Amino acid sequence: METRKFSVEKEERLDVFIAEKLGKTRSSVKKAIESGEITVNGKAVKAGYSLKCGDEVTAALSEPKTLDLTPENMPLDIVYQDADIAVINKPQGLTVHAGNGVKEHTLVNALLYHLDSLSGINGVIRPGIVHRIDKDTSGLLVVAKNDAAHLSLSKQIKDKTCKRIYVALLEGSLKEDEGRIETFIGRSDRNRTMMAVTKTGRLAATNFKVTERFGGYTLCRFSLETGRTHQIRVHAKYIGHPVVGDPVYGFKKDKFGLKGQLLHAEKLELTHPRTGERMVFTAPLPDYFTEVLKKIKK
Repeated sequence: METRKFSVEKEERLDVFIAEKLGKTRSSVKKAIESGEITVNGKAVKAGYSLKCGDEVTAALSEPKTLDLTPENMPLDIVYQDADIAVINKPQGLTVHAGNGVKEHTLVNALLYHLDSLSGINGVIRPGIVHRIDKDTSGLLVVAKNDAAHLSLSKQIKDKTCKRIYVALLEGSLKEDEGRIETFIGRSDRNRTMMAVTKTGRLAATNFKVTERFGGYTLCRFSLETGRTHQIRVHAKYIGHPVVGDPVYGFKKDKFGLKGQLLHAEKLELTHPRTGERMVFTAPLPDYFTEVLKKIKK
């Protein structure tokens, strides 16, 4: 266990103060505060506690849990890579990181093999992972190769300067050409493995724009203002037009023999953590997605 002490010289929130001092994300700092690893003047407080001049903050952080993750020589579509970041085009069916008894055949296992370094901010289970996309969603995500890059990218996502555009084929014909969906999303009361629009969840905002209409289907682009679990899939169901092939939130009958939802992270726009350069990456629709489009166009 590593113990560090800090004297407060100006008034500010505890989580902001410690995140800056330790070079960690506010979410990881919040967990440490909630677990009692970070105290103020020897007392446990909340993450939003307002520090005062002269306060003494003690951070007694436990060592991260070890997990024996094996690097795996799996095919990996690396769209871009340098010393700080890597942009990956993830295929459908690949889980991003270990969890719920899964510790192999994930994107992280492949990253450990193909990349020379990964940030450690998200711990040993999720090294390098700044944001996720669902197992059966394909497309782009950015990976941090060091902690400084991770902090920068996390801040961009929080500040909404990192832009993510998704393409989805929806059931039915949307009346609107474009719009914005804003709800609260939380765990479903009926099934805790599912997410749902709730009254007490976290705020979720999604923008959509119709790209093309077919007989009984609508091709849309979605941009995220927030990053809630299953957000686009939940919002698509909420407006009555679930994503085609979605085994959880979609229609039970699958007309196309799909292995998952037709949802693809097509575009990723970010500022490079080191150079400040604005970068834009795109990934074409996978073959199974374009095959369905060909069929419904006929």
